[in-house]
Amino acid sequence: MIWNCGKYKIEYGKKILIMGIVNVTPDSFSDGGDNFDAKNAVKTAVLMEKQGADIIDIGAQSTRPGHIPVSAEEEWARLKPVLTALNGKISIPVSVDTYYPYVAEKALENGVNIINDVSGVISPEMSEIVKKSGAGWIIMHNGDGGAEEVRKFFDFSLNEIKKQKINEKQICFDMGIGFGKTRKQDMQLISNISLYKKAGFPLLLGTSRKRVIKEGTGQENPKMRIYGNIAADTVAVFGGTDIIRLHDVENEIQGIRMAEALKNERV
Repeated sequence: MIWNCGKYKIEYGKKILIMGIVNVTPDSFSDGGDNFDAKNAVKTAVLMEKQGADIIDIGAQSTRPGHIPVSAEEEWARLKPVLTALNGKISIPVSVDTYYPYVAEKALENGVNIINDVSGVISPEMSEIVKKSGAGWIIMHNGDGGAEEVRKFFDFSLNEIKKQKINEKQICFDMGIGFGKTRKQDMQLISNISLYKKAGFPLLLGTSRKRVIKEGTGQENPKMRIYGNIAADTVAVFGGTDIIRLHDVENEIQGIRMAEALKNERV
């Protein structure tokens, strides 16, 4: 199966794809601004590719609980030097985590291949940008809800995509762990992927260092939640997720590959 992302035709379904997270923010809950400097961000992205990442996802705005949104102009001011410096240094697709059409358009003009949109809205502006560019579009459920609500949102989104005449092969779905949900809902979504996954579309899981891992493990330090994340990844792999978005590529990829190997031996 193929996910169309600009110049890249990303095959999914045969192996779990790894999306490495690079936050170019000063206030991320998960890495405390480690990659706010453009040089550090590029260094991290290059290292993640070497460690086995299939996609690099760059975000310039924190979406942690209680965050203060920055403007589209400020978000782009953070992203531009990173994308410029990264050009030619990696050979895998680059995603930008944004819900601003202005930022999405600028990013796509500067070599980005995927828009990771956490808004939970199928806006006409973003739809037009995605359609014209041919970029991949990750559509996330944002808000309260369990499996049934997420399933309905995916169905609704697909109908809107058809109305906008966007190629369905450009679309990836994300259940939105941690976005407007209770920890119980997060747990249920990780554990019951088959109830809402849409056939013919890649599904992305993003639990890395989030509160749901703290809830399950009791680990306060986000950077120390790797083992809890691997457990969540394993359940998601068996449930049918296609892409896992994470911070710790080097260690977490071991758990994901082991989960794949075990899943492949099921009878």
